[in-house]
Amino acid sequence: MDTFALIVTIGVALGFTYTNGFHDSANAIATSVSTRALTPRAALAMAAVMNLAGAFLGSGVAKTVSEGLISTPEGSKGMGILFAALVGAVVWNLVTWYFGLPSSSSHALFGGMVGAALAGGTTVYWSGVIEKIVVPMFLSPVIGLVLGYLVMVVIMWLFRKSNPHKAKRGFRIAQTVSAAGMALGHGLQDAQKTMGIVVMALVIADVQSAGDAIPVWVKIACALTLSLGTYAGGWRIMRTLGRRIIELDPPQGFAAETTAASVMYTASFMFHAPISTTHVITSAIMGVGSTKGTRAVRWGVAKNIVMGWFITMPAGAAVAALSYWCVHLVFA
Repeated sequence: MDTFALIVTIGVALGFTYTNGFHDSANAIATSVSTRALTPRAALAMAAVMNLAGAFLGSGVAKTVSEGLISTPEGSKGMGILFAALVGAVVWNLVTWYFGLPSSSSHALFGGMVGAALAGGTTVYWSGVIEKIVVPMFLSPVIGLVLGYLVMVVIMWLFRKSNPHKAKRGFRIAQTVSAAGMALGHGLQDAQKTMGIVVMALVIADVQSAGDAIPVWVKIACALTLSLGTYAGGWRIMRTLGRRIIELDPPQGFAAETTAASVMYTASFMFHAPISTTHVITSAIMGVGSTKGTRAVRWGVAKNIVMGWFITMPAGAAVAALSYWCVHLVFA
């Protein structure tokens, strides 16, 4: 039974990674596609490859996820908590994908972990949740907004005397690089989050000890699944990011992607903080768009997106808690 529960939990974790891929593929490529710097299929293929590469660049985020957020007891109870947490995240991913709302897969997962832990009567390390999840959740979009505005101002000043048509062609080419950097950062962040969950499952099942290195097969499985999900695409969300917030041109797309990628690399390598790629790229687009004036940004759409950010963790927690109670009733 324990082996079966482990296999099922790992399977659901990879299923979450797949939904994360097609849900968040828009993060990396929406700006490049909307500015016609890349065709949709070429952008998706590039994003899938760079996601795969990014997953192998480090393990700091995975360690943050697997340690210091919740206490997972050994045996079936601990595995049930992880299973329920993943179900909560997957359900919320599918709901927000259906409505084209670029919410955070990461925070759906973290909300699921907290909700399942509370339902299972195990310890939630609130100081860790606040320090590692909540603070970066609020801080990273603010940084993305301000930095996106500043980067765009610098670009406008540097190219103020350039021929607009030539400049746009140049930035269209440059966007292939910035989009690749964004996709690499997405792999660095989001594949590691699932790696952390799988490691927790292995520790609960007593297959490996806490603190051991992440097995190579876990890295490969999570990276490949994320890449497959990315290649499947997330067209509904892509439309929201690429067109509905602001009509992007190549310089703006380059500025937004460069800003978001920089924030993700800094969070991953310097602080090992699991931030949301969705939050960062969306806020960067808003900041870039603000350089055209406040009316250039469709703040009504932006407001709906931000509301989605606030309800993601509670929603993931609620679904996870319900899932845990259902699993407990069936297998108790």
